Amino acid sequence: QVQLVESGGGLVQAGGSLRLSCAASGRTFSSVAMGWFRQAPGKEREFIAAISWSGDRTYYKDSVQGRFTISRDNAKNMVYLQMNSLKPEDTAEYYCAARSGPMARTSESDYTYWGQGTQVTVSS
Repeated sequence: QVQLVESGGGLVQAGGSLRLSCAASGRTFSSVAMGWFRQAPGKEREFIAAISWSGDRTYYKDSVQGRFTISRDNAKNMVYLQMNSLKPEDTAEYYCAARSGPMARTSESDYTYWGQGTQVTVSS
């Protein structure tokens, strides 16, 4: 079992940056892939970024590629999402998620464990 807690959300102006953190617990953390998703009002939860268990493989949603960076530190049981050049369209609740396998995946259905979410609001 993996437990996840997100932090780092907040209010930022367009063009600014935020770093989201996901603190994970569980002895299997180092061997599972991780992902970030977000959900805006009136929309379904969407994939943002994913990273393999070793950190050597990543995937990004097209609209955030080049602006967002997912990373992990297995020694610290942490996953991060560095968000730069934020846009109002990035406003959403952001969720950290964990798979039950080591390979990075981009579909919500591929993830088993979820955090409670952290709100990111980008003003114009």
